[in-house]
Amino acid sequence: MDAPTTKVSAGQWLRANLFSTPANAFTSIVILALTVWLGSKFVNWAILNAIWGKAPLAACNALAGQGACWAVVADKWRQMLFGIYPQDEQWRPMLAVVLFCAVLVLSAFRWFWHGRRIAALWIGGSAVCAWLMAGGLGLAPVPTSLWGGLPITLMLAVYGTLLAFPLGVALAMGRRSRLPIVRAVSVVYIELVRGVPLVTVLFMASLMFALFMPEGISFDKLLRAQVAIILFNAAYIAEVVRAGLQAVPRGQFEAAEALGLGYWKTHRLVVLPQALKITIPAQVNSFIDNFKDTSLVIIVSIFDFLYAVKQAVVSDLDWRHFFVEGYLFAMAVYWVFCFAMSRYSQWLEKHLSRELRS
Repeated sequence: MDAPTTKVSAGQWLRANLFSTPANAFTSIVILALTVWLGSKFVNWAILNAIWGKAPLAACNALAGQGACWAVVADKWRQMLFGIYPQDEQWRPMLAVVLFCAVLVLSAFRWFWHGRRIAALWIGGSAVCAWLMAGGLGLAPVPTSLWGGLPITLMLAVYGTLLAFPLGVALAMGRRSRLPIVRAVSVVYIELVRGVPLVTVLFMASLMFALFMPEGISFDKLLRAQVAIILFNAAYIAEVVRAGLQAVPRGQFEAAEALGLGYWKTHRLVVLPQALKITIPAQVNSFIDNFKDTSLVIIVSIFDFLYAVKQAVVSDLDWRHFFVEGYLFAMAVYWVFCFAMSRYSQWLEKHLSRELRS
């Protein structure tokens, strides 16, 4: 049962939070005045004086900077979302993105929180998405070198976190292990990966993986970047999970030992559920960071969503003056995904806390 809440009026809230002292009142008035001034400027530029939908370039040039030209998004949205994927086949990445998002949403429902159901959902959804993107079996083949845009960003971010999670949990447990070799290997891996930037890991994966392959066997560039992101994220997830493991009271371990549970059952049934619940905000924060860090894959010539937006506008001499609108569109797309993740994590945290209390 949730704790009872005390209702306060709007006037009481304003007096308590914004105008409690003369200094707070002055600061609040200055910030509110700046917000209203800047907000009105932005609303006039982005909404009231803007051009919406399909419009000729001359209409946007006639604005002379007094309003936004959203016609650039209406004209370039395909290239922004799907990069250089063949235009006649762009229904396929569009359908793949819709299907991928549907898998993400379905995974949030409790009915799918079962090993076989969630595995079937992800394996089936991933197979269909891969078929749509790559082709074959009735569809024209499209090599990964032509993939780009939003599908690439979603794929690198989601699989880069999901597949890194079990490795991160294993590293966190290894770092707390009583076996010196296991602990040393875990510590060295975590500290080594955390000590270098993601760009370096991407470069190393792009160059070094090819050296380990037998002669004549090539390793797909996109797959190399995906593996690099998984290995990189695992080190950060390990530290997040380790913080959760340390927060579990010692009595929980002792109670599990008293019941006769072994090491693995103690962690699987008692310790990890509590540790993972505690670290939900930090895990989601890592995922949001990973989602935005995918823009770095352009370093190894993989065209993510942000680069596709940039190229769609900057490469066109007629529309390149309206790159601000293009970047604002990219920002809006990133914000929608990050805000959805943030809201779901808050719901999940409350839901699991209520369930634990009941």
